[in-house]
Amino acid sequence: MLFYLSKVFWFLVQPLNLSLFLLGFAILVGWFGWRKTRGVFAFTAFLVLAVSAWTSLGALMLNPLEERFQRPDQPGKVAGIIVLGGGFEGAINLARGGYDINSGGDRYIEAAALALRYPAAKVVVSGGTGTLILDGEGDADTSAKLFAALGVPASRLILEPESRNTYENVENIRKLVTPGPDETWLLVTSAFHMPRSVGLFRKAAFPVVPWPVDYRTSGQEGIGVMRDNPTDSLATTTMAIREWIGLIAYKFVGRIDSVFPGPDA
Repeated sequence: MLFYLSKVFWFLVQPLNLSLFLLGFAILVGWFGWRKTRGVFAFTAFLVLAVSAWTSLGALMLNPLEERFQRPDQPGKVAGIIVLGGGFEGAINLARGGYDINSGGDRYIEAAALALRYPAAKVVVSGGTGTLILDGEGDADTSAKLFAALGVPASRLILEPESRNTYENVENIRKLVTPGPDETWLLVTSAFHMPRSVGLFRKAAFPVVPWPVDYRTSGQEGIGVMRDNPTDSLATTTMAIREWIGLIAYKFVGRIDSVFPGPDA
């Protein structure tokens, strides 16, 4: 139930949709002659969209998440590489049979590079279809094709294709993998997604070494307007809001122990 509620809630509050809903309300109340209320809704819709697309708010919100975990020195020995889903164009790959990646595809490219660097390490890929309406090929299924093309044999892969969100990623991986007491398992996911992911693995008593990839900020954006093109700024703001909401929600329901998990807590 929580999965469905989270999807509906996010559909309603993400900046672009929220702006459209507010604009729709403005039109609706305008039909009833409520001019002042119409103006409030219309201005709020403009403000939400303008701040999200024309300012550096998104980068300022996302950067602390990306800076929370730094990539460590290269380990001498690695037992496994865990890759969390979210880097493939599922609908396109289902229709065309390929392995088209999206802006999060760095996860799989880095995982393949690590797999070649550590030829004895297992590669765990967790990711199904996490959408309510659109149909698509799950990331775990697509990753097998990409890794094969990049020279990583199927015998090294552990695929988990059922999970729909980060919480299910961790829960399902824990059922498939039992790390040894002295083993090193690398966790590969987007840098902004690392705090929530690490918090979940800690809660599951599964020690991982964060290996962040897919950075979206330089850390030098500062406060300002038109620091990036509006499309990218809107996407960054949307991503930042979603991740912070996810952290707060996971803490509220007890899935993680801290709102902002870090290297030491």
